[in-house]
Amino acid sequence: MGVSPASGPTPNKGYEAAGLQKIGMIVKQLEQLIPLLGASSDAGGAALKALNSLAKFVPAGSVTPAAEKNSAEQMMMQAVKNNQQMAALKQGGGGAPGGAPPGAGSPPAAGMAA
Repeated sequence: MGVSPASGPTPNKGYEAAGLQKIGMIVKQLEQLIPLLGASSDAGGAALKALNSLAKFVPAGSVTPAAEKNSAEQMMMQAVKNNQQMAALKQGGGGAPGGAPPGAGSPPAAGMAA
């Protein structure tokens, strides 16, 4: 006779909605990609198969211009962050800025992951 919780875990609907919105963006990108590759090529066939698998989760027209803008901005911010990290690695040889040993740099800003 073990103790069980009063209710089981419930999915986070906000995360689910955000995930479906991202699938919608991927579907849109696959739709643009297939004509470039050609549906008869191996890569085009794989893209078409992925499109068919994912499209059933996203109703047509569900990706709004605002969602596209937000997604593009998030990708740009991530690219800038990645470029900064790569520049720091190249400059300091993988250590903290200025050639200091790893961990000797200033603490990360609030809300930023190390």
